[in-house]
Amino acid sequence: MRTDIYESTCAVLALLLLCHAAWPREAVSPAAGEAPSAALKQDTARCSSLADVSACYNAIRWNPNDPALLVALGDALVRAQRLQDAVRNYRRAAVLAPGTNGLAAKISAAEQKLAAKQAPGKPLDRGSAGAVTAKRYSNAAPEAQSH
Repeated sequence: MRTDIYESTCAVLALLLLCHAAWPREAVSPAAGEAPSAALKQDTARCSSLADVSACYNAIRWNPNDPALLVALGDALVRAQRLQDAVRNYRRAAVLAPGTNGLAAKISAAEQKLAAKQAPGKPLDRGSAGAVTAKRYSNAAPEAQSH
């Protein structure tokens, strides 16, 4: 009697394992390529309207080849003063959609801001009162040379 219960329990467990293995995966979890549409729509809206960098990254994670999202991410990055990343995303959008209006102007404006940010410091304002006069050193003077 005890072996009959053991055999029937094993048979039921084996049947459950087979059923689980044959169960369609779509019913257990969503497919790997599917995006939750509500979250995607919300992130896309926040990216486009509020220029929220994290929302843009979340939206691009689901739709990496959307040039409009890449441009919105570039705009958000410009607002966050991350100009190199903005230019990179603008250029990626330009490759995906070469005829996008205003994209070349955005690339050039971001590059100009980046160049201005990386330019050497401004010269001293010598006309203001209390300005520190800087000493000038030159290697042309013979007494300044050490060799």
